[in-house]
Amino acid sequence: QVQLVESGGGLVQAGGSLRLSCAASGSILAINVMGWYRQAPGKQRELVAVVTSGGRINYAGSVKGRFTISRDNAENTVNLQMNSLKPEDTAVYYCATRTYGNSDYWGQGTQVTVSS
Repeated sequence: QVQLVESGGGLVQAGGSLRLSCAASGSILAINVMGWYRQAPGKQRELVAVVTSGGRINYAGSVKGRFTISRDNAENTVNLQMNSLKPEDTAVYYCATRTYGNSDYWGQGTQVTVSS
């Protein structure tokens, strides 16, 4: 089992920045991929950015160039620096992990609201 605790999020004006952090505990040696997903009202949950244990990163096209994901394997944390935020970035953001055994774990979610 992996437990994920998120922090960060909140309300920001368009063009502003926010930083999300996620700390993993439990079976941390089993973690392969760490990252962030988001779900806006009335929409499906979508990938924002993920990073593998080897450092391979994948970003959604809509955030590329504006968001930066970083991972600290020693601290078992993954962060998401979000710059140049847009109203369409408004969503609940979820930290997520996938283990080497392909089990998925999710955080409780944190709200990000970008006002125009």
